[in-house]
Amino acid sequence: MGKLEILAPAGGIDSVYSAVRTGADAIYIGAQQFSARASAHNFDKEQLKEVVKYCHLNGTAVHLACNTIVHDDEINRAMKLVEYACEIGIDALIMQDTGLITLTRRSAPHMPIHGSTQLSVHTAAGVENLAKLGLTRVVLSRELARNEILEIAEKSPVELEVFVHGALCMSVSGQCYFSAMLGSRSGNRGACAQPCRLPFSVKGGTGHDLSLKDLSIIEHLRELEEMGIASAKIEGRMKRPEYVATAVAACRQSLDEGKVSPELSEKLKAVFSRSGFTDGYYEGKTGVSMFGVRSKEGAADSKIFGSIHEMYKNERRHIPVDFVLNIKEGEESTLAASDNSGNVFTAKGAVPEKAIRTALDEQRCEKSIAKTGGTPFVFHNLECMIGDGLSMPASALNAMRSECLEGLSELRKRLYPTAFKMCERAETDTRKNNKPENYRVRFTDCDISDEFLDSELIYVPITTNDKQLIKLMDRGFAVAVEIPRGMFGIEKNIYRHLKRVQALGINEVLANNVGAVEMAKTLEMDIHGGFGLNLANTEALKWAERQGMIDVEVSFELTLEQIAKLGGIIPIGVISSGRLPLMLTRNCPAQNDGNGCKHCVEAPTIRDRKGIKFPIQCYGACTEILNSVPLILNDRKSEIKGVDFEVIRLSTENSAEKAESFRLFKQGIAPKGGYTRGLYYRGVE
Repeated sequence: MGKLEILAPAGGIDSVYSAVRTGADAIYIGAQQFSARASAHNFDKEQLKEVVKYCHLNGTAVHLACNTIVHDDEINRAMKLVEYACEIGIDALIMQDTGLITLTRRSAPHMPIHGSTQLSVHTAAGVENLAKLGLTRVVLSRELARNEILEIAEKSPVELEVFVHGALCMSVSGQCYFSAMLGSRSGNRGACAQPCRLPFSVKGGTGHDLSLKDLSIIEHLRELEEMGIASAKIEGRMKRPEYVATAVAACRQSLDEGKVSPELSEKLKAVFSRSGFTDGYYEGKTGVSMFGVRSKEGAADSKIFGSIHEMYKNERRHIPVDFVLNIKEGEESTLAASDNSGNVFTAKGAVPEKAIRTALDEQRCEKSIAKTGGTPFVFHNLECMIGDGLSMPASALNAMRSECLEGLSELRKRLYPTAFKMCERAETDTRKNNKPENYRVRFTDCDISDEFLDSELIYVPITTNDKQLIKLMDRGFAVAVEIPRGMFGIEKNIYRHLKRVQALGINEVLANNVGAVEMAKTLEMDIHGGFGLNLANTEALKWAERQGMIDVEVSFELTLEQIAKLGGIIPIGVISSGRLPLMLTRNCPAQNDGNGCKHCVEAPTIRDRKGIKFPIQCYGACTEILNSVPLILNDRKSEIKGVDFEVIRLSTENSAEKAESFRLFKQGIAPKGGYTRGLYYRGVE
């Protein structure tokens, strides 16, 4: 069992200082591009280098977040950032984009890559998939319960990282499109506008039924360490330095002493919380108690901030230094200093004189040499070799000590580059500007009429029973089953269902998650990649092809123009009709009695502050919150180019509505009611 790392956020240089000086083992930061917290201060190139030097001086690792989805015209810039990260000795890269991960792995094979929580990994199969891709650590989804984390940890071939404190998104990270759809600010691109913090209400709810309290499981750090978790991660690159300092100090105290003091706990709550904290996911207790909002009454005052600032105003003296002092008659004196990383620096000093009254002894020398204030070093041991009857002023000893500590500091701040050689990328022509002639239909039930028979493929839930599946195949449908996007705690059940449908003769699946892809690969099934994989560039499409997928849906955050320019040879499709899922959440907002899902009698909805309704639909271990209006490209088919197939997503429609939607799709007519063109024309930030 390894030591649990405390990993702190730093959105600016003051947060770097506060994290390091309160005991963080590692920090994670963002550059000015390709960071999932684009509105944080972040760091330019020169600042990045200085942060690495400062942190390495203090024995703190630096992880650089390059954890956004990138577009084809950004790949070269993203790889230049990776190259620079290698040049300045960044300790690890945090990444989401599978195309960028693949290029980085090939260009810098020795650079540790951590799979971002944006990859939505919440199963052992998901971890296995990323381990095969060459990742050294995976950041797990924040919605996992204690027993689920343990089960994944017991099977994991790589390090695991768990969020232990900070803001909780309502949606599973990487699966939220709310901000993008409502205002073109993509969470997958680091520009989330946090619409979930606005008033949204369900019947019997709180009025803020998409706003979760902040997560805090700091009291469980020793438990996580016993599970074999490698890193305890604090959220908050947009938070102030006092927040970072308090969270790190609480984690440090929890690990070192087994609990957090009441005084520090109060500071933690005061510096930032939303109606307190929640450990609901970790304890497996979801429901209305997890919701909360930020209030001015709960904010810290200047006195509290002042007391917190005291915690990190000075350097943390924690790096042990051993000294060897050599003073011989007639020779320059020397003082050698060595740290716990194998660095050694030797300073030369004055030639000693004959003692007139009191000769130098070890006690007098140590009094001068043990002074390490203002540095991260702490005196550990002094070995003296002093000739008889010699004398030297304290100022000379002080000068050698200062020179040693400065020299040792410079040695620790040296940059150790990671080898980087830009890998060759085969040029791929953009796709033919053909109009897609094939279409597929995704259903949530088996209420499927014969008019859908000319669909290239239909997707039905993996939980569909044998009798219904056989009936669909007997009627002539080409059937694939959809693996739920949310598989928390039901991985074994999913495997059983996959084997069951295989036995019926169905070997095709729709997979929206790297874990689902890995499960299907294990059983040698034909995999159709779904939108949840967030494939947005040519290199990501090549990754999908190497994963064995036979075709994929590209991200609906791309514009039609961007889609038409994609390269690669794997067939691609677009969702062109139906309600788009805006969120995937484990804490269903309609589950407001705290007693678990009761199988809603009528389809629930959630309303925004303007009274607009968003349907809520459950499947697998999660709930989807759907857009208030359907996406429609029925009358824009001629503008969809470079695509092999279209996907119709049917979700809340009854039999008559399904038939009408399909009729309008086939005839190329937009409905009379409200609809959206999605992001296919306006794109995202």
